Amino acid sequence: MDFKRLDRGEVIATVGGIVLGISLFLAWYSLGNANATLNGCKGPNTSCTGWQALSIIRFLLLLAAVAPLILAWIIVRGHALSWPRGELTAVTALAALTFTIFRGLIDKPGTPPGEISVDWGWGVALAGGLLILIGSIWRSRESAAERKPPGVL
Repeated sequence: MDFKRLDRGEVIATVGGIVLGISLFLAWYSLGNANATLNGCKGPNTSCTGWQALSIIRFLLLLAAVAPLILAWIIVRGHALSWPRGELTAVTALAALTFTIFRGLIDKPGTPPGEISVDWGWGVALAGGLLILIGSIWRSRESAAERKPPGVL
């Protein structure tokens, strides 16, 4: 195992994966009044973690959080990849960001939707997804094949 094989992009993506994984257990939603309910969380003035609030998406976010760690493990062990490093991690980061933004801004879970507000754990998840994306883009740019101008062999 050679940790010197990891470059800056993979380290950034790995930190982002850890942050995204931890964020699932932080407060994602705040419940405003006594009528607010969210998967077992009941108001008033309480909060609900991402793990409690999200039923299926929590597993998808957990998989997206583990993806950069798996890539780092593959690189440290020296295994060959059949795809450019960082591309699959970028795809999972985009999926995680899409799920996070959708469930935080567009379609909040729980009823009534007007009494459910986003808490700070959602912002941590958004930051973790962005770190994964930045790190994977950084890595895929470094490992991409250089293009030559037309007419050059």
